[in-house]
Amino acid sequence: MNDNLAALLPETALVAAAVIGLLAAGWLPRRRQWAIAALAATACVTGLVATAVTLATDREQAVFSHDFAVDAATETGRITVLGALLLIIAMSVETMRHHKREAEYYVLLLLTGAGTLAMIGANDLLMLFAGYLLASIPAYALAGFAKDAPGTEAALKYYLLGALLGTTMLAGTALLYGAGRATLYAELRVALPTASYGPVAVGLVAVLAGLLFKIGAVPAHFWVPDVTDGATAPVAAYVTTLPKIGGLIAGFRLLHQAMPGTAVNWPLLLAVLAAASMTLGNLAAFFQTSVKRLLAYSTISQVGYLLMALAVATRTDLAQQGLLFYLAAYAVTNLGAFAVVTELPHARTLADYRGLARRRPGLAAVLVVCLLGLVGTPPTSVFLGKLEVFSATIDGGYTWLAALAVANTVASLFYYLRWLAPLFHPAPTDLPTPAHATAGRWSAATAYTAGTASLALGLAGGAALPLTHGRLLP
Repeated sequence: MNDNLAALLPETALVAAAVIGLLAAGWLPRRRQWAIAALAATACVTGLVATAVTLATDREQAVFSHDFAVDAATETGRITVLGALLLIIAMSVETMRHHKREAEYYVLLLLTGAGTLAMIGANDLLMLFAGYLLASIPAYALAGFAKDAPGTEAALKYYLLGALLGTTMLAGTALLYGAGRATLYAELRVALPTASYGPVAVGLVAVLAGLLFKIGAVPAHFWVPDVTDGATAPVAAYVTTLPKIGGLIAGFRLLHQAMPGTAVNWPLLLAVLAAASMTLGNLAAFFQTSVKRLLAYSTISQVGYLLMALAVATRTDLAQQGLLFYLAAYAVTNLGAFAVVTELPHARTLADYRGLARRRPGLAAVLVVCLLGLVGTPPTSVFLGKLEVFSATIDGGYTWLAALAVANTVASLFYYLRWLAPLFHPAPTDLPTPAHATAGRWSAATAYTAGTASLALGLAGGAALPLTHGRLLP
């Protein structure tokens, strides 16, 4: 049995930093709580360095009785999650400064980040569920961290739906174990094709229900707009980014490694869910006036595009690289848009952004890059990600789904332009002065960093795509 703890250094760094931060929070004075944010950032950097070393040495391995796989998908997911977590920590500085629970906020972020990494590398159903719990429970507390009425409502809705679908996921795990007499993916791959169809089908749908909740896809999407709108902007940035990375990579690994030989037609199921998610998300976003709710429905539509890669997970080799690159591209682009929202805390509606190009040209430029990037406009990274996923979908035999995705992409331009157009209109004379007041330099720096990364990743896609290659370990 391979019990190499060094293979889990990124996950260990986050958990260790969370424990140290929680202990230190008890005696640090309030004016020194920022040290926990620095500790959290250090843990993320440590994980990134460890991941870079593993990539350089090409040490693919399955550890702890093959429960956790360290391969191309895990390494790419680690880079995306840790990089996104760094951006979220940076954009949280002004929001959480001098908050009486500042240290606890960063501890919760570290714990949910560790749970996300556990889901990414999970090679066993029980490991997957443990990662689901670790990623979910701290997130419920984060949603209601502001302790105001909208935040409390958001946390309650998030928790209730998460508990319901988490229990469903556990029941599905039990059914798949009963059908295959194992929880390890490699053993299920052998046992499930000869097992009874009913338990396998119901079990898989139940496990997928939990993952659909994590990523905010139809029909488990109802929490997304309310939580995004009710939580603080940095937490909204988290819930629309990190859970999707963990849930989608975990779902891809489960389907690719454990389900290829079963009689269950899960590719068609996921294709239908992808079509429903992208269409519903776009239609619901058309006439939103709240910027956070618009981004919430936007993220539902983006999940629809990403689910296309899962639908063809076993049908084409292009699916893995398309999914992993698209996730990285979406993460920096979505976080860039949310960083602008965080930097302008008093601009809550589309109308509040009138005249921003004149008053805050740098932030307006970032918003243009990120919103057009979410559409899939070249040369942003999401354009290349969509191109890869759409190509994989066609190669996997779902041309109709790719055509629907192209139509949805064109349609999405409408509501992104509804936000962008006011930037270049003269600001009305009765617009309150605080509408364009900025929160501070940390949020602005995050916005500029994420916007630049979105462009750079698109321009350097030829160098980044090879990182997503490589087989998934059994």
